[in-house]
Amino acid sequence: MAKLIDGKLISKQIKDELKVEAAKLKEAGIEVTLAVIQVGNDPASTVYVGNKKKACDYIGIRSLAYELPESTTQEELLKLVEELNDRDDVDGILVQLPLPSHIDEDTVIKTISPKKDVDGFHPQSVGALSIGQKGFVSCTPAGIIELLKRSDIDIEGKECVIIGRSNIVGKPMALLMLRENATVTICHSRTKNLKEVAKRADILIVAIGKPEFVTSEYVKEGAVVIDVGIHRRDNGKLCGDVLFSDVEPIASAITPVPGGVGPMTIAMLMHNCIEAPNIRQD
Repeated sequence: MAKLIDGKLISKQIKDELKVEAAKLKEAGIEVTLAVIQVGNDPASTVYVGNKKKACDYIGIRSLAYELPESTTQEELLKLVEELNDRDDVDGILVQLPLPSHIDEDTVIKTISPKKDVDGFHPQSVGALSIGQKGFVSCTPAGIIELLKRSDIDIEGKECVIIGRSNIVGKPMALLMLRENATVTICHSRTKNLKEVAKRADILIVAIGKPEFVTSEYVKEGAVVIDVGIHRRDNGKLCGDVLFSDVEPIASAITPVPGGVGPMTIAMLMHNCIEAPNIRQD
């Protein structure tokens, strides 16, 4: 039976460590501040924004909420981002995605100052990661590294297969695993013999966006399986990209859904906020 990698527990440990850091910064006269912008009232986005605010409150990070109507123009949103870029009392800026269809997400992401890009989505942040320079790291991949390390799972020299090549998870995940000296393969919708490639993995990271797609046929006995997906079944229950009941008996360790990768994303966002005053000074 696989060891369960408990994202709730590990994210709580990280938040408690950050709480201490935030208190130290406050003593030094620095109140870390995150500005969160939400355009429209997408229900899932509202939940995510609420969770981020709760995490800020818990750690001691000041949060500024900008709840804009669906009808907000791109020009209005960019103007707000630029104002926040210029404010000395704002350390991090987060624009909750997805945005309404009339607003170009790439343009908005590029407008956020790389020194305040706590989501780690700006091309400059991604470029810094690719050549090992200092900068913000995308939160979900950074959270997965913490899950592995804090669960005493060795990464160095291991064969790591990532299923999914998104800019938010797959690509930065590969760069971070390389940084940890894993041997990395990225698979995607055009990969031939996906089952055979996935079965080579000592560490299999699945971010394919298809409910319960990965079965035991994709997993080597004793592999570590990280499930990044989250979907709601017709019965209202949540599931991931991995068929948990089928894979769990042969894996050595596995993340559940919910309670695996999900809580880590917000914990690492908070980590980036605490790092932000340092990055801004560079």
